[in-house]
Amino acid sequence: MRRALVPGTFDPITNGHIDVIARASQMFDEVIVGVAKSDKKRPLFMLEERVALAKEATAHLDNVSVVGFDDLLVHFAEEIDCKFVVKGLRAITDFEYEFQMTAANYRLNDSIETVFIMSPPQYMYLSSSIVREIASFHGNISELVTPGVEKALRARFSC
Repeated sequence: MRRALVPGTFDPITNGHIDVIARASQMFDEVIVGVAKSDKKRPLFMLEERVALAKEATAHLDNVSVVGFDDLLVHFAEEIDCKFVVKGLRAITDFEYEFQMTAANYRLNDSIETVFIMSPPQYMYLSSSIVREIASFHGNISELVTPGVEKALRARFSC
């Protein structure tokens, strides 16, 4: 069985993330979405909320599961016996960062391969931080996230 890990902070999960996860689900028998705790990033949503939103957003994908983790990516991949990590790439800046992370992960465990999936044009600009910014000013995010994520963001920024 070919299992892949799609890691991220997912604060919140966007349609761009879902695109990468869905495409990975066509390439692998099982896909695990690993939601990183990432306290250093000071996420808007708590880990449990991000896991719940990701579960709801990927519920239509039969071979996808979602779990939270608070460890090095390589350690988590080893823990779940996963040899493939899937990352989405939007622009050259993503490539530079992901290239560094892949090199570091390879030094920690050279048996874990990183697979990159290019974002389609409609998601190349999309990031969780952009979605949070638009939502914080009550802008229209309906085409950027699922209805569940939109509802959660509206509730968060209604104060």
